Formats: sequence, structure tokens, C-alpha cells
Amino acid sequence: MKAQLRRYKRYNTGAEPEEDIIVHSALVLNVRTHECTLNEKPLSLTPTEFSILHILCREKGNVVSAEELFHQIWGDEYYSKSNNTITVHIRHLREKMGDSFEEPKYIKTVWGCGYKIES
Repeated sequence: MKAQLRRYKRYNTGAEPEEDIIVHSALVLNVRTHECTLNEKPLSLTPTEFSILHILCREKGNVVSAEELFHQIWGDEYYSKSNNTITVHIRHLREKMGDSFEEPKYIKTVWGCGYKIES
């Protein structure tokens, strides 16, 4: 056990520790407890929805493609033909957040590229 801890500390010194709480305007994600609030009201998210939101918040300001989201969440290869899994989860997230597709406040679609949360 000591050897494992020693190796972990030695080889992971450059890695930044992940924040337990991510805040973006009125959106607060607690990564440790998998809780999310918007305007101080709890959002009931599925684990997949939470993971998508977590990835987008972690990559705030950067475009994350559907392929990247799919790979990070499920670890599988993304099949672009007839696969709208991420699109459906994004739609559900927007509905739960009260975010509109036409004028989104949080999750923005970058056509042909992916999704992002503005910094």
C-alpha cells in the first residue's frame, strides 16, 4: 500500500487537483456529492447529465465536441451516423435548467463543432 501511494505521489505531482465545487454565475456543481443548483434551487440531474455539465464547466470557454463528450462519459467510440445521444442529453439539460435553444444562457451550441459554456 505504501509503495502504491509513493508511486501515485511521485507520478502525479504535475496534475492539478480537481475542484470539488465549480461555480458559473448562478450554476453551482458539487463534484464530490454530485449535487447541482441553479439560482440556489436544486436541479435533479441524471449521472450522465451531471457528467456532461461537469465536463462543459471544467472546459469553460472551450468548445467540446459531441465525440469528446461521448468518449469521456462512456469511454466508447462515437458513431457519428445516427447517434444523437449527446444531443438528447443536452436538450434534457437545457429543459431542466430553463435554458432556451434559441437564446441559451448556459450551454451554447457551436454549429459543426460541439458545445460550450462561456467563460
